[in-house]
Formats: sequence, structure tokens, C-alpha cells
Amino acid sequence: MSSSRLQSAVLGSSLVYPNAVVWSEENLVAVACGTTVIVMNPGNPGVRGIITIPSTKTFPIGVIDCEGADLLNGCLLPCQLSRDARPSVRSISWSPVGLANNAGCLLAVCTTGGNVKLYRLPSCEFSVEWIEVLDISEMLYNYFKSTSFEEYQIVSSENLNAIPKRDNADHESANDLTVSSLRKGCKRRRRNAASVAAKDPDDLGGTDMSQIVPVSSGKRKPQKKASENCNLPLVTVQQYAYRSEMLMSLTVAWSPIMGTLGNGVTIPHNSSNCCSILAVGGKCGRISLWRIHAPDSYSTDKIRYSSKVSLVGLLKAHETWITAISWALHESNISKPQFVLATGSSDGRVKIWQENGEKLLNSSEVIYDSFSLLKEVMTVDSATISVLSLTVPAHSPGKLLLAIGKGSGSFEVWMLAMVTRNFEKVGCSDAHDRIVTGLAWAFDGHCLYSCSQDNSMKSWILVGNSLSEVPMPSTSPGLKYSPDAPYVFDSCFGLAVSPGNLAIAMARKFDADLLHPMYQARTHKAAVEFLWIGGQQLGISSTSPDINSEYFPGFPEKELFWWETNILWSLNQYENLNRLLNIWDIVAALLAFKQSAPEYVGHVLLKWLKSYLRSQFDISVALLSEIFEFLPKLSSRQLHLINIISRHVMLKEYKAAIMSSKEPDLEGLSGAEEEQVTLWMELFLGSENELLERLVGISFSAILDLLSNSSMDVLKVGSWSPVGFLQMEQWVSHNRENVKGHSEFLAAEVRKVEKRRLQDILGYEVDEECNFCSAVVPFESKEDAMCSGTNYGNGVSQRHKLERCAVTMRVLPTKPSWYCMCCQRRARKLAPSILFTMPKYPSDFKYFLKSSPYKDSSSPCCPFCGILLQRSQPEHSLSPLPV
Repeated sequence: MSSSRLQSAVLGSSLVYPNAVVWSEENLVAVACGTTVIVMNPGNPGVRGIITIPSTKTFPIGVIDCEGADLLNGCLLPCQLSRDARPSVRSISWSPVGLANNAGCLLAVCTTGGNVKLYRLPSCEFSVEWIEVLDISEMLYNYFKSTSFEEYQIVSSENLNAIPKRDNADHESANDLTVSSLRKGCKRRRRNAASVAAKDPDDLGGTDMSQIVPVSSGKRKPQKKASENCNLPLVTVQQYAYRSEMLMSLTVAWSPIMGTLGNGVTIPHNSSNCCSILAVGGKCGRISLWRIHAPDSYSTDKIRYSSKVSLVGLLKAHETWITAISWALHESNISKPQFVLATGSSDGRVKIWQENGEKLLNSSEVIYDSFSLLKEVMTVDSATISVLSLTVPAHSPGKLLLAIGKGSGSFEVWMLAMVTRNFEKVGCSDAHDRIVTGLAWAFDGHCLYSCSQDNSMKSWILVGNSLSEVPMPSTSPGLKYSPDAPYVFDSCFGLAVSPGNLAIAMARKFDADLLHPMYQARTHKAAVEFLWIGGQQLGISSTSPDINSEYFPGFPEKELFWWETNILWSLNQYENLNRLLNIWDIVAALLAFKQSAPEYVGHVLLKWLKSYLRSQFDISVALLSEIFEFLPKLSSRQLHLINIISRHVMLKEYKAAIMSSKEPDLEGLSGAEEEQVTLWMELFLGSENELLERLVGISFSAILDLLSNSSMDVLKVGSWSPVGFLQMEQWVSHNRENVKGHSEFLAAEVRKVEKRRLQDILGYEVDEECNFCSAVVPFESKEDAMCSGTNYGNGVSQRHKLERCAVTMRVLPTKPSWYCMCCQRRARKLAPSILFTMPKYPSDFKYFLKSSPYKDSSSPCCPFCGILLQRSQPEHSLSPLPV
């Protein structure tokens, strides 16, 4: 058993197809298990969601004229081979964050029946079963039906009579059975051929996408079912087979988001420029491209999916089955995004396509030439392509890295220079004995992980133009792992790297022969293993790293060095505003180290904070005082990181004191420990106060900007508007010793405005009322409030404690509100997007607000932590946990 094992989660359904596990940007892990998809939170894998795949609906694509037609023609074999009552899951893919109604991710699921559907988290329903929001296959059928399939019936009958090339994967679906298995019942089928039409189409096999309905001929009595389908067009056997292939989807993949905000969440008020492209590859070698827009506005209680979805492209990529798809964005210009699409097929060919995202973003009709072919790769052994992984390193944005996994067990790595179009193979290895089921890049393209059905997982590093195998990390931070699942696996079906690149999830299948037949074999079909990879070696060096091993006795010095390097790298990656803040693996790793080596954690974090000062300071506790004075010069993203690390790592033991705004109990600590806790507490409170002051300054500036505008209809529907200025005004008055002079100046400017004018524009209310007794609620704190109460006589009075909105400081209504999983604050209104993009505290808020392109938009993120807000869920319900 690997000593770097973090935890494992047992699954009750078996694994079937490669790429069976995917990790979302909002920190949810989905696993394709037979006829279900299991969704879990890596921080609490015992709480799960589920997607149960229903029986596949048949599409009436036409009626075969039986006169002279051979229903046992070879081209019909793939159409009616299924014997499963319910289809299995073939491919899954997470969307970018921001496409669901609650600003989360959508999950695309492709089944062996060829259906593709989109699902969302049941945040409003409090259910385990995920909610279907869209049926892509039905929309594809409706499009083909509207064109009568005419534009695509151009394949020769010779090709249609040939049986499509089968997938070389060891685990095949019922759709992929051999020809010989069908011929065994040939005689019986000929005898029953005339009775096919009498059967209900729903009984022709649960995973069939289409139905065969022969037309009666001669003097026989017309069959009832045939008469019911007389409105369907007559088609030949070849036409019927090709239409079936057109509707049979095999794999799905989402593109990066088109049009992002500073914090990586799509802009809600301008969905025409905020979307993702879902690529669906099929048996006919064609890819359908679907534009999925972000909702016009985000909500915690909106059930119906209201985003715009449209088919914008069809790409004839291959002549055989498309078995793998991967996207990458190599130019992050919002106005002109450049996308790269890699496609693999069952004949071993891989093609790399380039597309100007402007076409797909603005197209109002289906286009066929949006992609141009950059390179076609023919692999060495022509084995089926099982998995593709495409990435563009941030340290070298002009290069493209492509990893190609094959059914033969080998994989290849190619590097493409986008400017010169030079395509070079940098690695090729027969690393595995069976099909490669997973490939994943990590650490900005420096490391590649591969896994196979032979039950092996290997790590590779790319140094220059050379790919070398290196050992997996052998040691886990913190306490030793206590396994809750037997380590008796016989195959691996996919892997996925965490958002921070410090952990990896691997889907593995149990060896049933080694399980207890009564207590384990019935329930233990597969498991998801979570492994630490933060100690991964990323360079080849014979010298030992210079690091003090006294921090963690017994821990290999080399891995200790790489843990420090990779944690610092991961923290620095989140300074990129286009990345959603999700540091679950960083916090988990630091907490694990803190159990056994708190000095090591303090050293790493002080080294991280030192990088913010950009000056020569010694790495000591005194550095915390320096960074406290430097807070106004830090970006909002850096303040969010300091807030999370302080709250959940260095001050985790004092969570109760932080939540109640009390002084922490430092009794029993040594002088050095007490000093360290005090300085971290000051830094934490200083970062929160700095962020709040920026939010207040933005709100005051927006009010003054509105008043200077003569038009009264400047507040557009769905745009951000300042609310709660009266409470913010009182907060500034109560904290004059802690706020800057510029904030006091803006508050004074707002006080001068006539109250009637504020009421006309912003709905100004003088007093707040209690939600329960309608008593006046005075302002005393930004966190909570107590109403003045109701006097019932005889000296009896009742007062109610109320919670304030984290964004507006107003009393929260009793309706569902946004919730932060990090600081546990709630908000009814979303914060302005400009807050999350601020590089520092501005000297002139008015000018900064006018010059920002995001001044009218809001962001579904916590103003203090920067993580994605969500609806509060019961403990037994699944919810993302970014920290």
C-alpha cells in the first residue's frame, strides 16, 4: 500500500470505461460507476450525490423498407446488439465554474446508449439525486430531423456495409460485441424478422437510440406498429445505419470559459460573452459543438435552468469512432480567445485543431469550418486512442503539450510550438501492459501521471524536451493513514489531479477473488483513492537539497524540499485572477504537516509572505509585523489567501474565538508561541478590515457616481448597485481609529446628500425592522444585531438576535441566502466584481471605479474569503468545500 495515501472511498458499483474520475474547479469529484455516477467531496467522501442513468429513449429516425432489404446487413449490427436493461456511463466531464444557476459547475454525462445529458447539484431540492437540466441528444436529434438528415447522407454504401472498427479497450460495452456473437442466433432472427415491427420501441433494448421498423410488403396483413409509424420517412438500410451512428455519442469534453471575470467566474450580467463549448464526439467521426451560456443572474433558489444553449458547429474530425477529446486555451485574450482541440479516434489517429473562439461565441447558426487543422498524428502502433490530455504551460504559453494514451498500453508525448508550428515527439513509452485509462498533467506541465488497467500508476517529469520516469512520493505529511478499504485492487480506470496540484484521485477496481465473499464482495466493487503528490520530484538532480530536516525528523529531506517548493508554487498560482480560489488541498496538506511539524508549516508560510514584500527580510516571526503594515499595497486576491490561511491553518484552534469576535485564550502557550498567535491574529483581522474598507469605498463611490449622473435609469436590471450605505456610514463612524482618511472623506460626502434623493434612486430606508416583531434594529456591529424588542407588560420583553449581510451590513431576511463555507457568513446580495480585481487600495476610488470594466457586475464570491458562495446545506447533503 502506498504510504502517500490520503484516504479512500468505497464504491458499490463497478468501473467500466477509461477516464472514470474527474475533479471539478469547485472541488467535487465525480466517478463513472456502471449505470450510475457518484459525486463526492474529497474533504468528506462519505457524503455523496448520485446520478442514476435511466433507460435510453429511442428516436424515430425512419422506417426501413423490408422489400428487398436485409435486416441482418452488416451495417445494422451495431444498432441492435445491446442486451443491457440500462446503459452504462461511458464518459463524464465537468464544465467550468459559473454555468449552473448557483454559479457552480454542470456535469456532462455520456452513456453507452449514446445519450448526453447535463446535470446540476440539487442545491434547492436537498436531494441525493442530481437534477437533469438538459438533454443534448434530444436537441441533436431535433436538429437533424429539421434538416431531414439530407446534408449528411453522403457516405458510400461500401463504407456503410462495413462494420465499424471496434474499440480496443479491454472492457467493452454491449454495443461493441464481435460479429461472431451475433451470428449465433442468425437463424432464429430470420424467422422473427417480420415480427420486429410489432414490438414496442421501448422494448427493443434499453440502450438503443433508434428503432428498426420494417414496412410490410406483399399480401400479408399490415402490422399494427407499422401503421402507427406511417408518418416516418422510408429509408434504406444504409441510411438507417448512418443516422443511428450520427446520434450515437461516445465522449464529451468542455472547453475553457469564454469571457471570464477577475476571479474566474463568468460575468452574470453579460451572458452573451460568457459561455463554454461542449464538444460531443460520436461514432460517425463527427463532433457536435454546443454553446452553453452562463445564466443572466445567479441565485440560490432558482430551480429551472434558464441559460441559453445552442448548436453552433459540426466538425467532421475522423472517418472512424471518436474516442477521446481534450481542450486547451493558448491565448487568454477575452475578446479573441484562441482554442486548441485535440481529437483521437479508434484507428489510432490524433488530430489537433485550432479555432478562433470569436466564431463560436458570435455564431447564430451551425457552422462547419470554424476549426482549422494544425497537425495530424499517426501513432506508432495504430492502436485505439483511449485518452488525451492537453495543456498549455503558463511558464511557456507559446507551447502546447499533448499526451496520447492508447489501447496497447503505450503513450506518447508531443510538444507543439504554436508560432513555428513545429511538432516534436518528446516521449514515447510502453509503460503499461494494458490499456492506458488515465493521463493528467500537473505542476504547469512539468509532471505527467499515467495509469492503466494493469493496476499501475506512474509519474513522469518533462525537463526540456526529455520525458523521464520518476518515483511517486513515498511519504505522507502528518499522521499515518488508517485504511478504511482493503488494498486489493486489480485495475485502474482513471485519475484526476486536484485544483492545487497537491493531491490526486484514482479510480480503482477491487479484485473480487481477494475480498471476503460475505462482508466485502457484495458491496466493494471499486474505490476512489486520494494520494498526496505534493512531494513530487520535478527535477533531476544528484545533489541533496539544502533544507533543515530538524523540522520533520524521519521525513526524507528530498521530499521535504519538494513539498515546500510545490506548496509555494501552488499558492503563487492562485494570484492569477482567472483561477477560482479553491485551496482545499493546500490547507489539508498544511494541517497534516502541522500535526507533526508545526515549525515546518510556520517556515513555509513565512517564506510565502516574504515574497509579497519583495524586499530582503529575514524569515522570522517579525515578518508578520512587516506584512501587516504592507496590507494596503496587497491585491484583494492576496488578502483573501492570507485570510483563509490564517483562519484555517495558523488559527484553527481558535475558531470559536474568531467566530464570536472574542480574544483567544492563550493560556498554556510559551512566550514565543503566544507571540506568534498574536501576530497571526493581528494579520488576520487586518486583512478582513482592509477588504471591508475597500468594499465600503466602492459602495460610497458608486453612490456618488450615480448622483452625478443626470439619468435616473442608470441602474440596469441584473447589474450591481450599492446597498446598505447607511449601515456602512455608521460602521465608519464606529471605527474611525481603524479606517483610512479617504474612507472618512467618502462617508462625509455621502452624508451631505439629500436623503430624499437617495431614497428615490436607491430605495433609502431610515430604520431597519426586525423580521419577527417589526421592532427597530439599531446598528451596533457589522456581523449581527439585536432588535429593540417588544414589551409585553409586567416587565417582560423579547428581543431577537439577527444576522447581518456580509456584503451590505443590512439585516438578513428569512429567505434563503448565500453562504460562505470558509467564514460561515451569509449574504443576500452579491459583492461587486471590482472588489476582487483590485491590485491595491486605490488613492482615488471614484477614478478607479470609472476606469474599471467590471463596475456594474457582481460576483458570487465571499468578499472576505474570495471563495465561491453557495446555498447552505444540511450536514448529510453534498456541497463543495473549497477549504
